[in-house]
Amino acid sequence: MARAVKVLTALRNHWKKTTFGVCLLSWGGNWLYGKHCDELLRRAACQEAQAFGNQLIPSSMPLKKATVFLNPAACKGKARNLFEKNAAPILHLSGLDVTVVKTDYEGQAKKLLELMENTDLIIIAGGDGTVQEVITGLLRRADEAVFSKIPIGFIPLGKTCTLSHTLYPESTNQVQHITNATLAILKGETVPLDVLQIKGEKEQPVFAVTGLRWGSYRDAGVKVSKYWYLGPLKTKAAHFFSTFKEWPQKHQASLMYLGPTERPPEEPEEKPSRPPLYVRLYRRLRLYWSSPPKEIPREVTPEDWEELNLSTIELSIATRNRQLDLTRTEDFMDICIEADTVSKGQFVNRGSQKMRDPHTCPEGSQCIHASRCILQLPEGTEGSFGIDNEEYEAMPVEVKLLPRKLRFFCDPRMREQMLHAAVQ
Repeated sequence: MARAVKVLTALRNHWKKTTFGVCLLSWGGNWLYGKHCDELLRRAACQEAQAFGNQLIPSSMPLKKATVFLNPAACKGKARNLFEKNAAPILHLSGLDVTVVKTDYEGQAKKLLELMENTDLIIIAGGDGTVQEVITGLLRRADEAVFSKIPIGFIPLGKTCTLSHTLYPESTNQVQHITNATLAILKGETVPLDVLQIKGEKEQPVFAVTGLRWGSYRDAGVKVSKYWYLGPLKTKAAHFFSTFKEWPQKHQASLMYLGPTERPPEEPEEKPSRPPLYVRLYRRLRLYWSSPPKEIPREVTPEDWEELNLSTIELSIATRNRQLDLTRTEDFMDICIEADTVSKGQFVNRGSQKMRDPHTCPEGSQCIHASRCILQLPEGTEGSFGIDNEEYEAMPVEVKLLPRKLRFFCDPRMREQMLHAAVQ
């Protein structure tokens, strides 16, 4: 009893050290508990992947080949460690023949896609920039019609992973988010995503799954990291200091666009079985002896282009992948032309919203649904485009929607949620 009183007295007399020690022990205990929970998540995911690996396949059937494009520089250089600890064990346990291709510099993934041989799955491990590079390299191939049918998996490892909001449930735990994304690839559920083809006057086309931004909000958002020392106020600071330039900030351009197009019926995933030999012979003989069909001239309807001159604080052209509707009857992209009459206070407040959802269209903006558009900029226009959060020089471009061009793996729960929302 006397010893306990002595210890309590010492703790009371050194209350500062006691408080510091309690805080340190609490933090350390919470950190260890978090690590333990992460290990439990990894173990559960590996056990689920092992069930896929234990499935029997015919001896004549080869293993499925999966090619992973990993950007080690994503997430401030942590992507490689995140992939090897959370995603790689799941892929190897699932029975896939996995080939990991690590990129060493920006733009390398585009070149590697040109040399890629046949594969059954393409897996992108990185952020928005890695996704944009891989799909651009894929769709620049001469045989892109064949390779674009290969299903694509996305493992979100980057600082910005816009596509993960569409494909996977939200999760505050990074380990759980990565393991869920990897398991979704094994489960095999896919959704078709639209792609934007963005072509300049001289450059090869660039492809995007999210969209294009040009304006003051994008320019201010790029500078947010410079004010890291302001903590939670860095976003507002970046937008506030950008108002010190010439105000109002206007971006003038000319826009021509075509309206939405009707969605064609979706092609069946399974090819019909080949008819018997006598049916094929009969069809060929009938085609040989029958008279050639008369060609009926088709009337070519002129394209109904609409044109407008715009002055905006920001222009965005976005796909509908964020609000994916699997049952809609028209294909179009959203063009948002924001008014250039916003005050400085509104600019700062909206800037914070734009950081959370870059392609949100504020009240009072002009929204256009289009399947194709041509953006003409005045000579001497400076600045940059943001294409899937990657910076490109601003220039006149033609943007074309490629509806349902690529198929991405998604969590089965998200697909059910999309279908349920469409029915309602």
